[in-house]
Amino acid sequence: MTVPSDHPEILAPAILTLARKAGAVIMQVYATAFDSRAKADHSPVTDADEAAEAVILAGLRALTPDIPVIAEEQAARGRLPALGPGPFWLVDPLDGTREFIGRNGDFTVNIALIGADRRPQLGVVLAPACDGGIAWLGMAGQGARRYDGPDDITGAPVRARAVPADGATVLVSRNHRDAETDAWLATQHVAAEVTAGSSLKFCRIAEGAADLYPRFASIMEWDTAAGQAVLEAAGGAVITWDDVPLSYGKPGFRNPGYLARGLVG
Repeated sequence: MTVPSDHPEILAPAILTLARKAGAVIMQVYATAFDSRAKADHSPVTDADEAAEAVILAGLRALTPDIPVIAEEQAARGRLPALGPGPFWLVDPLDGTREFIGRNGDFTVNIALIGADRRPQLGVVLAPACDGGIAWLGMAGQGARRYDGPDDITGAPVRARAVPADGATVLVSRNHRDAETDAWLATQHVAAEVTAGSSLKFCRIAEGAADLYPRFASIMEWDTAAGQAVLEAAGGAVITWDDVPLSYGKPGFRNPGYLARGLVG
């Protein structure tokens, strides 16, 4: 099966299914006494990261053999395909490996299609440990949906909200909170702070359960692309601290800091 990339609505069900397959592999490892090891950049990796990536890579090659794939574990080995002017995939097979190792459930599978304009066109985020596997899917200009478990094939629309009058619910990283974040929070009208891991933060804003997620440290592109696709499709935005929408395909595939937010106004 080969699907043209300019029809994300055709690709979307297959990508959701593919994410679920990767999630099933992850949960098989999760149920064991797995080990972790350190990559060259000192970040952790497990058998689940590598097994899930293998599933996703095989699926994407079958679906869209002419579209290059940038995937985290392949990139860690220096295996980066050349990108032309066309679309490409960004894959984080297990976002939140530290959460996975800590067994707190806050980890996700991220698959995103980046368009020729270097903006997210389609994104799927799957949380395989949350209530049997909750997934969020967003397509540029076509809205975002939440799927509650593998038997939910239609999903329900989700929409970001405007910040309530009594203040914002702000999501902060469990592992990457820093002094800059604290200083920024002190300038905001904050009703609640919620700690969360992985790309779940984007999805919580997309479904109107939170309002803001600030990040000041740099981060890899595969960590944000799928979540950004979901949030933007739900009416939110992901902008750099220079007020520029986050884009992709940069040298080194590294993002600057950013603010993910719901509706403005």
